[in-house]
Amino acid sequence: MAYTTIKKPSDYFNTILTAGGAQSITGVGFQPDWVWNKRRDDTSDHHLNDVVRGATKLLYSNQTLAEQTNANFISSFDSDGFTTGSGYWTGGASIVAWNWLADNTSGSSNTNGSITSTVSANTTSGFSIVSYVGNATSGATVGHGLGVAPKVVIIKNRDSAHSWRSYFAPLGATKYIELNDSAAAVTATNFMNDTAPTSTVFSLGNGTTPNANGENYIAYCFADVQGYSKFGSYTGNGSTDGTFVYTGFKPAFIIIKNTARIDNWYLFDNKRGGFNVDNDFVFPDLSNAEVTSDQIDILSNGFKCRNANDAINSSGESIIYMAFAEEPLVGDNPATAR
Repeated sequence: MAYTTIKKPSDYFNTILTAGGAQSITGVGFQPDWVWNKRRDDTSDHHLNDVVRGATKLLYSNQTLAEQTNANFISSFDSDGFTTGSGYWTGGASIVAWNWLADNTSGSSNTNGSITSTVSANTTSGFSIVSYVGNATSGATVGHGLGVAPKVVIIKNRDSAHSWRSYFAPLGATKYIELNDSAAAVTATNFMNDTAPTSTVFSLGNGTTPNANGENYIAYCFADVQGYSKFGSYTGNGSTDGTFVYTGFKPAFIIIKNTARIDNWYLFDNKRGGFNVDNDFVFPDLSNAEVTSDQIDILSNGFKCRNANDAINSSGESIIYMAFAEEPLVGDNPATAR
């Protein structure tokens, strides 16, 4: 399946800033199927909710905790946002919410793999949410619904306290990296059975993540889409005149992780801060409040490191990234730098 250029990225991904407390949050621009929330002004876990598990089911990107049910946090996904309860932090809290569109359903059965999965997939934007039950069999496969091989697969055990083990194409299928941890990439055959995803399935080893017998899992799968998303790697240069990373669009959301060393994940977006080089960030693997130190420029066609920080720009080391677009570089609304 060949994806076409997306002219309006905000139809599929959008960041909104809001306050805490019980309310109906609007302005997303679509009914979100995956919402990732973080309190900006205080120490607090990252909260992840999706349509396949159900709006009230919580996971935390900075924790290994099993899934929890909390109807006082997000109670429903709505046509232009979501509804929150009294547990959505406090009324004075400053919140960022990153929102993705899948297919606006709780998923359908996918039998492409040896394990039947439940999949909510958007083949236009290259994003799918996949639920499955493990069978502890090396070489088991799970259908992802994208029609092309994903570049990123992030997997979490919902029933037990295990890490968010993740496949990134630049690392290859022999390695994983953990979203909840600052550790470097790890070589392991029991993660994806040393087998890269195909256009229909991703493979599993027999480890507790991602394939313990009878345990429930959730996977978030992503494929490159021209003008909308890019998942890759770059080599740092250790300079304040840092490496430039071409994405082909003006990024709205960027995650960065040095795979060679113990160092945190960094998450930037186009709604916090406001100008280059003042692009604030949070750590997906930590509960820390938002940080304001200068790290990157967000440009019309990618991003550029503006710090010698080893986490994002260590000389000669490989650094992975995920990026989603604010505007494509060319088309009806050509992008400009921030």
